[in-house]
Amino acid sequence: MKRKYFFLSSLLFSIMLFSCNDKDKEFDASGTFEATETIVSAEANGKILELNINEGDILKEGQQIGYIDSTQLHLSKLQLMKNQKSILSGRPDITVQLQSLEREKESALSDKKKIEILVKGDVASQKQLDDANTKIRVIQSKIDAMKSSLSTTTSSLNEQGGGVGIQLEQIKDQLRKCNITNPVNGTVLTKYANVFEMASIGKPLYKIADLSTVLLRVYITGNQLPKVKLNQKVKVFTDDGKGGFNEASGTISWINDKAEFTPKTIQTKDERANMVYAIKVKVANDGTYKIGMYGEIKLQ
Repeated sequence: MKRKYFFLSSLLFSIMLFSCNDKDKEFDASGTFEATETIVSAEANGKILELNINEGDILKEGQQIGYIDSTQLHLSKLQLMKNQKSILSGRPDITVQLQSLEREKESALSDKKKIEILVKGDVASQKQLDDANTKIRVIQSKIDAMKSSLSTTTSSLNEQGGGVGIQLEQIKDQLRKCNITNPVNGTVLTKYANVFEMASIGKPLYKIADLSTVLLRVYITGNQLPKVKLNQKVKVFTDDGKGGFNEASGTISWINDKAEFTPKTIQTKDERANMVYAIKVKVANDGTYKIGMYGEIKLQ
């Protein structure tokens, strides 16, 4: 009786194993789901004063979720603004500075006209007219020299003010980076930092991924490679938890052009000696698919 029972059990197990193997053979490749993950890092140094996120939160691109202490940067900005104002206020008013010489020149020109009339009437000498012209030239030289000097001073102060202006823009950029802004649409997968912790440039704050579309990375053999191409539609299957499969449509978005050994996690020891090619299948996700979840494909 025991032998009969053992025989029947073995036969049933063999049938089940054979059925499973046949079911597995229905699929062309298997693998796991993944998503494009982005690690958002701090762009400033200082204490985190606000970080309004939790794992599982759905964030939008450009959404501000917190900020890092920027007191010292703000004070530096105020100091630079004062310095720039002080430098630029020292620029000379060229028009005002030249007013006295311009009046002196106008007076000299008026005297010259009078002397020219007197010379025509033989009342004044040619030497007096020459002296008047010389005086005008001297005044004009003084005007030109002062204009050059004042222009040089103004340009120098403008350059100094411009240098401070560049420093101000640097501070403003650093102040903007104190605001923690989410860069992409997605779901927060992991939170690495908390409020009141110290942040430094490059420190990871959280990891986010857009789960509205996921990627199923599967491996195909060299014999299957000619059967696949980019943007090809395939059927995607996942376990429904009831002994069956959920079916969806996917699109091949990437095909590796280099062969690799079969991953140990999804193939038997003998099959690991075979060379395979990785492909990625893009699948729209309504919340069913999770990162790390297993899936299979069937080529159409």
